[in-house]
Amino acid sequence: MLTVRLLGPPAIERDGLPLRSPRGRKAWALLSYVLLAERPPSRRYLAEMLFGDADDPLGALRWTLAELRRAVGDSLALRGDPVVAAVEPGAVVDIHLVTREFVDTSPLLDIAGELLDGMDLSSTPAFESWLLVERHRLSGMLEARLRQAAVALLATGRASEAIAYAARAVASNPLDEGNHELLVRSMAMTGDRTAALRQIAICEDILRRELGIGASVALRDAASTGVDSPLVPALGGRAAALSQLEAGRAAIVAGAVDAGLQCLRRAVGEAARCHDTTLHARALAALGGALVHATRGRDEEGSIVLHEAIELATRAGDRATAVTAHREQGFVEVQAGRRTTADGWLVKAQALAETDEELAAILGVRGMNASDRGDYPAALEHLGASAERADRCADHRQQAWSLSLLGRAHLLRAEPSQAMAVLARSLELVYEQRWMAFLPWPQTLRAELDLAAGDLDGAADGLEQAWSLACQLGDPCWEGMAARGLGLLNARRGEHDTATTWLAEAASRTTRIPDRYQWVHAHVLDTMITTALDRDDRDRARPLVTTLATLAARCDMRELVVRAHLHRSRLGDRTALASARLLGADIDNPALMTLLHDSAPTRTKS
Repeated sequence: MLTVRLLGPPAIERDGLPLRSPRGRKAWALLSYVLLAERPPSRRYLAEMLFGDADDPLGALRWTLAELRRAVGDSLALRGDPVVAAVEPGAVVDIHLVTREFVDTSPLLDIAGELLDGMDLSSTPAFESWLLVERHRLSGMLEARLRQAAVALLATGRASEAIAYAARAVASNPLDEGNHELLVRSMAMTGDRTAALRQIAICEDILRRELGIGASVALRDAASTGVDSPLVPALGGRAAALSQLEAGRAAIVAGAVDAGLQCLRRAVGEAARCHDTTLHARALAALGGALVHATRGRDEEGSIVLHEAIELATRAGDRATAVTAHREQGFVEVQAGRRTTADGWLVKAQALAETDEELAAILGVRGMNASDRGDYPAALEHLGASAERADRCADHRQQAWSLSLLGRAHLLRAEPSQAMAVLARSLELVYEQRWMAFLPWPQTLRAELDLAAGDLDGAADGLEQAWSLACQLGDPCWEGMAARGLGLLNARRGEHDTATTWLAEAASRTTRIPDRYQWVHAHVLDTMITTALDRDDRDRARPLVTTLATLAARCDMRELVVRAHLHRSRLGDRTALASARLLGADIDNPALMTLLHDSAPTRTKS
């Protein structure tokens, strides 16, 4: 069996024994690029990117392809033009363990090191930029796979096995409080409360030392509470479980979140005690959805609960509950910027879905994921289909939600007429439904359109209303977007110190909870950098660019990766503009294409 290792120091093995590596670092670079490319690259493109400094770039490419064939044989063949990688059954490529879904997740625990670890490819700046982005992206994907495995094990009562995956996730990204919470829950569920409390202390120290923030209540609660907490008393059978389920749903809708969660936890406990698998699954799905949407900082617990709901609903043949729980799991992953695992959950949900209502909700989340990623054709298709299905089944809240995201996509593509039309309809539906908890989002987007059109008074009215309502609701996403808009408004007025204050407030609001919406976080960072560079405040911009570049790459937000490179170009990086154009070539956004075309590298000031 052939094994190709590209994560860590690259190597080739057959039946566990090392083989001769191909000569030249660019052979490994070529192999990695072809295996990870979204679509097969042409030979000319590869020759220019990797061998542009050679006398005969295409000849150098042919020699390198031949060298790879000598090293790996027919088990992993690179053929044709464009170049396609064909991996024979039985051959193992370690990056596929990260990018694809497998039943056996144990090999994930053995992956150590980043893509092409230790290799210096600075002589090919375009490839070096691609490699840096892919290292962050694969690291984020590995973390997502480890987390997913840990959650699955916790949900099926195998907490002791979950510890290893949660610990590797912590090692992969120790600044993510959610990873620590998974590890704490795993330890607590094995009965090792001492270890759980020790891990909480470790997390608190890391967050305080590295980020200057405290840990959330959810982390501390993870050591002692769960859906089967002894604090939930027995009530009296199936009827009581149904009563508590309905009461919990009603309380959540009415905004009485704490009371609603208490009722839903009772419903879960009572359904489990009366051994009604279908009711237990529905109660878990309701509780998981409430933890994700109605509370702040509870996505880790919600994800575990939803996974358990999927297990029970599948066992009971409850298709509708399985659809809901799969979709909610996908939503959690989308907000966290874990694109591949999000797609996995949402594709499964769509395969199970039958009704317009189910498909409208799933397609809405798929469109959100595609838009965050920078795949606008897919986003427009999914969101348009979602809004149409929601209209057909009179699910007007879903219709408003999907139209708002459709408006965001048009806004980002600098298509104001299309954005105005769908946002106006979204706002109309929000007011009709009296959905005040959602209003700040489309209101902020509409105000940004007013700002772009030069209507500063109209933008100010919308943004101030959105900010006030967002603060009343306590929603960090809405607060961050509205504060960002107020920062842009003040920058347009020439009140730059006030603009800087608002943008700092936006950044603070979007990051105050561990389960933040990463796209909003990155969007705010991008705006902070742009306004700082417009004032030639390079000292403020430089560390923010580093943060944005890492976050965008790790969360596969491709347009924001490109924008980070454009910011680097403005800071004087002479290779950054070429890298931005390389990385942005496949992003279908007219506004970004204009920006790339009009950008020019800036000389670094002495």
